[in-house]
Amino acid sequence: MEKEMINIYHKRNTCFVGIDMHKDAHCAVVIDCWMNKLGEINFDNRPSRFPAFVEDVRKICGTKEIVFGLEDTRGFGRNLTAYLVGRKFEVKHVNPAYTSAVRLANPIIYKDDPYDAYCVARVLRDMVDTLQDAKHEDIFWTIRQMVKRRDLLVKGNVMNKNQLHSQLSYSYPSYRKFFAMIDSKSALCFWENYPSPEYIWNTTP
Repeated sequence: MEKEMINIYHKRNTCFVGIDMHKDAHCAVVIDCWMNKLGEINFDNRPSRFPAFVEDVRKICGTKEIVFGLEDTRGFGRNLTAYLVGRKFEVKHVNPAYTSAVRLANPIIYKDDPYDAYCVARVLRDMVDTLQDAKHEDIFWTIRQMVKRRDLLVKGNVMNKNQLHSQLSYSYPSYRKFFAMIDSKSALCFWENYPSPEYIWNTTP
């Protein structure tokens, strides 16, 4: 019972900042423990704008503690997460499924940045003790970027190979009998130098 009272007192003295993340700009909404909207801040997604954003939040919250909730801590919100965590703020990762549930629970479904940020703040307020801490770990972000890049390269190679199959079927209907692998070094050299049979008519074996 005593622990529950401490948690209630802590929430009463906390501002919950929900942030809707975008590529060029972010929208933040500040609420109190009773879910009253205390303020709204729009700011550019640039590190040079982050100090001013934090100061605006401090002005709204006064002496209360501040907790930030971000839907996207690995993509567009990565730089902001790193900035806030580096300055010892409590930052939580809010699963988009939770904010979607809050949005759909409203009889009238709104879809704009301030309302999305408000939904993030509500989830943060209700689940602040169970939400995952947002961590800024460059190694995982780097690996994720490398995997994405590799996937794109693989898809591009498959697309190019399919296009080669299609083009060869017009000029060399029996091309599958020429080379075991149409994308081997010797095969690619042959296709490049002899794109159609006309190029090899005057060529000796």
